[in-house]
Amino acid sequence: MSYFGQIALHILIGILIYLNEGLAKIYFFVILGYFLYRITLSSHDNSKTYEVLKACAYFVGAEVFLRTARGAISYEAVKYIVMLFMLIGMLYKGLSGRGYPYFIYMMLLVPSIFVASTTLSFDANFRTNIAFVLSGPICLGIAALFCYDKRVTFGQMSNILYLMVLPIVSHVVYIFFYNPSVKEVISTVASNRTASGGWGANQVSAVLGLGMLIMVIRLFTSSPSNRLKLVNALILVAMSYRALVTFSRGGVITALITIVVFLVFFYIRSSETKRNEILGVFIFICVSFSITWMVSVNQTSGLINLRYENKDSLGREKSDFTTGRGELFKKELDGFIGNPFLGIGSSRAKDQRIEEEGQGVTSHSEVSRTLAEHGIFGVLILLILIFKPLSVRYYNRENYYFYPFLFFWFLTINHMSMRLAMPAFIYALALLRVVNDPVIIYRKQIAPR
Repeated sequence: MSYFGQIALHILIGILIYLNEGLAKIYFFVILGYFLYRITLSSHDNSKTYEVLKACAYFVGAEVFLRTARGAISYEAVKYIVMLFMLIGMLYKGLSGRGYPYFIYMMLLVPSIFVASTTLSFDANFRTNIAFVLSGPICLGIAALFCYDKRVTFGQMSNILYLMVLPIVSHVVYIFFYNPSVKEVISTVASNRTASGGWGANQVSAVLGLGMLIMVIRLFTSSPSNRLKLVNALILVAMSYRALVTFSRGGVITALITIVVFLVFFYIRSSETKRNEILGVFIFICVSFSITWMVSVNQTSGLINLRYENKDSLGREKSDFTTGRGELFKKELDGFIGNPFLGIGSSRAKDQRIEEEGQGVTSHSEVSRTLAEHGIFGVLILLILIFKPLSVRYYNRENYYFYPFLFFWFLTINHMSMRLAMPAFIYALALLRVVNDPVIIYRKQIAPR
């Protein structure tokens, strides 16, 4: 199927699932069966890595959509599916011996489970709480082990990102049908669930931010014709608009920062002739973003301006830009300072807030949560996650995706922790060794005399 055909198909999927959410479960099982077939039966051994990454990418892009439409078999299903695909990939393609720090990283997660067995309150569901906070980090560990130093070409990486954005297209269409008129539901500067398609604004903003990054990348790397540029720009505008009007800033700010990081490294790597084209596309994107912002201001009656200026709906300056996240971060650091060796145990940070405040607000920063719950092991965990990827970068300096992916992971886990499989998978993509596509030389066959 052509590019435009696949986009049209996913627009149709978004419409059909909005009209009948029961179709979301059929969609889930169809794509699960399709990708399992692709990985295990239809692909050659030398393309297993590529097939696994494509399968994971599609599910990562679909995760919030499936949660919104109640399509997955469980809330955390996509994390476990990504782990399953990666483990199948390991059976076929093995692991790099140089990725052993990620095995150590996963071992360092274990002590917090034993600590939690003694610190969690009597009312806490031990298995559920542990699984909730550790499913994301374990997903990252397994994905990192599989991806470390695996080779893919720039063309394959482009297709991996493309498959990730397709279900996000369906999700955007679903949101437009769910809430066609933003003006009717926006009255404050708070995150808006209705404008987010009926799901948590933070998660929706995060996945739409990912879609924004991918569409910008496609405009620079995979849009050779003006027609393709126009279609991709329209998709980018739609995603940006719906991300903005969620009124959740984390995903949008993350997208904008990583887009800038991508442009810097892509521009540096490009030739002089290519740089002129880059500047033209950059101006085109700036115009697209400007139009999106003006439409958003109009549809929210100017409230979106106040949101990003950190003001309330009456125009008064807010004292806390982080909307409470800074206070959570501080409390978790206090937990680390009070228990620096073994930490307070997995999920104990949320459990403590239930005991002290009567409500268990989940941590938004994976960094502070890791330090609080894992203690000195948390310090080692963060050191591995931050510095180990640099060894891949040392041998693969041509990869202009490396820093955008690493920045995207780090910024995402600091505004929404690891609630999704997305940051784990994006981090793992940064560990791939991305190489140039092979040059195919066509030789004219000389006819025998």
